[in-house]
Amino acid sequence: MAGRERRAAEGVRILHAPSQVERQPRAVAVGVFDGVHRGHRSVFDAVVESGLAPTAITFDPHPRIALGYKVDLLTTLERRLELLGESGIETVLVASFTPELQHLPPEEFAERYLRAIGAEVVVAGEDFRFGVRRSGDLALLERLGLRVVVAPELEGVSSTAIRAALADGDVVAAARMLGRPFELDGTVVGGDQRGGTLGYPTANLLLEADLACPGYGIYAGWAHGHLAAVSIGTNPHYGGTERRIEPYLLDFDADLYGRRLVVELWERLRDEAAFSSEEELVAQIARDVEATRRARRPGP
Repeated sequence: MAGRERRAAEGVRILHAPSQVERQPRAVAVGVFDGVHRGHRSVFDAVVESGLAPTAITFDPHPRIALGYKVDLLTTLERRLELLGESGIETVLVASFTPELQHLPPEEFAERYLRAIGAEVVVAGEDFRFGVRRSGDLALLERLGLRVVVAPELEGVSSTAIRAALADGDVVAAARMLGRPFELDGTVVGGDQRGGTLGYPTANLLLEADLACPGYGIYAGWAHGHLAAVSIGTNPHYGGTERRIEPYLLDFDADLYGRRLVVELWERLRDEAAFSSEEELVAQIARDVEATRRARRPGP
């Protein structure tokens, strides 16, 4: 995001250095918040309920990615910030996870990133750690004169558990933990355009390399204000080898090429498959479309 700051659609102010944040009494949540799931939202609820300026500090890139580990992210940074705004957070400081930040002693992190912006309350889970080698904890924050509010843990809800559900194609379980349907968030790019010749033109969705994607299969969902039948896989009927994400938007006829598209996944319909003929493939797509019309958005 270019510039010193920007406002997401929901009105949240996005800043990139503590010096850009107006110093005022604040309640602050600190974390990556990948997925902005129900556990994170319990933290944000406590931040908002404090009555102080509701603020979050998040990190980009994900610290584990910066350290060389593979992480399948549940949201893009753009979507994470949108969801933070929807959760009632008014100001987000996006801290670059640089080697310098990685090696900050926790006392110095608290001084530079919390006291400098006026933090009076820090809201976090009981196991919250920060600073070099995760050496800082809630007790340290209290010794430094900050008031700590421990947000209730939601048993079984974590980014790791959501990734596991997605790997199994269980988008309903993922939605229960997220508090909303899992989303594929990418850009529409050129594809093979076979769907159009079959009577079901699809968009070809390109995701950022680090984003999570459910197990291969056919899903029902929603995109751009329309129900969507979504194919995730290699197109085995045509002998494909590369992963393709191809939503067919029902009752829609417009060009989405080059645009951002966010696709909610509501239900897994079936495995992907090869068919004995194109006629058999088209008949199955028609059944998938009808199943999509019957699908319902999963609740938390």
